[in-house]
Amino acid sequence: MGLGRRLYRGEIDVDFVGKWRLWYSLSGLLLAVSLSGLLINGLNLGVEFKGGTIFAFKSSQATVEQVRESVLDQGVHQVIVQQAGTDGWRATTESLPEDTRVQVQSEIAKDFGVPLDQVSIQAIGPSWGGEVSQKAWIGLGVFMLAIILYLSMAFEPKMALAAIVALVHDLVITAGIYAWSGFEVTPATLLGFLTILGYSLYDAVVVFDMIKEVTAKLGHTSKQTYSMAANDALNHTLIRSLNTSLVAILPVAAILFIGTTVLGAGTLKDLSLSLFVGMVVGTYSSLCVATPLLVTLKEREPKYQAIAKRLASTGGARGTKNSKKAAAAKG
Repeated sequence: MGLGRRLYRGEIDVDFVGKWRLWYSLSGLLLAVSLSGLLINGLNLGVEFKGGTIFAFKSSQATVEQVRESVLDQGVHQVIVQQAGTDGWRATTESLPEDTRVQVQSEIAKDFGVPLDQVSIQAIGPSWGGEVSQKAWIGLGVFMLAIILYLSMAFEPKMALAAIVALVHDLVITAGIYAWSGFEVTPATLLGFLTILGYSLYDAVVVFDMIKEVTAKLGHTSKQTYSMAANDALNHTLIRSLNTSLVAILPVAAILFIGTTVLGAGTLKDLSLSLFVGMVVGTYSSLCVATPLLVTLKEREPKYQAIAKRLASTGGARGTKNSKKAAAAKG
């Protein structure tokens, strides 16, 4: 209770910027694991991307194994069975010729006592999936370009670079989790990925706006380096970032776990998983990746190097840090 109260009052000063080696190491490890998963396992692309045939029907008596056997008995090589709701079923196979599709449809209707016209067939060609993938990449490229232009005009190019690195960081880690878990990547997953970009960008913009305001006051007589001022700005927005993340993550988590375990809804699972993972990683990256990276870039500028050198020679930077710790301990 005491820690939570001090946190919400802004009495706790976390040295995010000073621990940049820890954050870079952690992010490097997460990225290495994610890239390994993408290289070893790859993404489990849904039928919408690689093409295939989907059989959908309703039966309260069917089981996963029964549906799988009913489809495989018709000479199908691979089938993925999913339950949607209490009595809905979806069997996804590779692309099948028309005569085989009719055979599978008839077998499902016979095995589960379903009228033939209530076993729907949806055939998706790989060319449609290729168009979806192409449009997704175009959309991602346009989004990134718009971010760079906006942040460069509203703030500065180095902030734009830090934000883009954080966004790529979030996307790669989220994709890596999909690769290792084997969850299917569908158009709903892509929607979740694009939503992640907007959420992560919002958090970074809030932090950068405060950093811009605080660091604008730095001059030759300043008692703070750029890194110290940026860390103060980050701590001032910490509660807002945590509250925003918590409010956003809780309903997404409810959709993910309830939709998956109770409703068995595939689309909800595909969308909410990417959102859940992306929001958690996005909150981390805005605090521990974007800002430390921005400080690393800005501290190389002659103006801020001169301030840091002057404070180091006079002991000003150390004195400022010690006075802050003493004030925090006293509070």
